[in-house]
Amino acid sequence: RPGPKFDYKLAWHQRFAAHAAELLDTGLPVALAGDFNIVPEPRDIYQTRSYDDNALVQPESRAAFAALIDQGWTDALRKVFPREERLYTFWDYRRNRWPRDAGLRLDHILLSKKLARKLKAAGIDREERGGDNPSDHAPVWVELG
Repeated sequence: RPGPKFDYKLAWHQRFAAHAAELLDTGLPVALAGDFNIVPEPRDIYQTRSYDDNALVQPESRAAFAALIDQGWTDALRKVFPREERLYTFWDYRRNRWPRDAGLRLDHILLSKKLARKLKAAGIDREERGGDNPSDHAPVWVELG
């Protein structure tokens, strides 16, 4: 089990889910976007055991993400790429992970029903991660029309 901050993370996600439900109830077009620090599914991380004890991949973390989807949010990347493997947004600087494409999907854009109907495209700007002095995250984007 992860360290003492894990309980705080789970409590934060409960509050976030409550707020997300309120946003959905407004009927307005809403997007939840950012680094959720959750790897939703096993296919969203490269084959490794080094993260087995990490909060990113714990069943409770994945359940928190799934609870958002169950509210009615659409995972934009998975809507556009439903079967894609290696759909990564983060590559740790250690152990040469970027050149080996040993990544994780931590960054997400979740769309309300009103926005999901307008989803035209989504993607990850991987080339940004390969630039000079990059972030360890690559930008995630959606195109709405």
